[in-house]
Amino acid sequence: MQLALDMQAAVAEQTFGDQQLAFRIGINSGPVVAGVIGRKKFIYDLWGEAVNLASCMESQGQRGAIQITRRTFELIKDEFVCEARGAIDVKGANHVEIWHVLGRRVSARPAIA
Repeated sequence: MQLALDMQAAVAEQTFGDQQLAFRIGINSGPVVAGVIGRKKFIYDLWGEAVNLASCMESQGQRGAIQITRRTFELIKDEFVCEARGAIDVKGANHVEIWHVLGRRVSARPAIA
């Protein structure tokens, strides 16, 4: 998740003429199948429902946002600040609850005496 936040921050600093660059990031968590395909040109790739849903999170996301699914939210909710965004319809998955990742949580450090 930190990589996505770092990418978002780096892109926010970039301009092209008078145009501000922004992109969408979609993240999902779950089982995948990974492998190398090809005979002359090798390509490493991932497959599975988790990958397809992550792709939907990106394609249906808002510009400049990091959009995640419930599975990912449950894994990161203690370390990152997230905002619930309701549910969206995703082909093959019906209603999917989504969150936007806003940043890393500031942990309270114990006072040193």
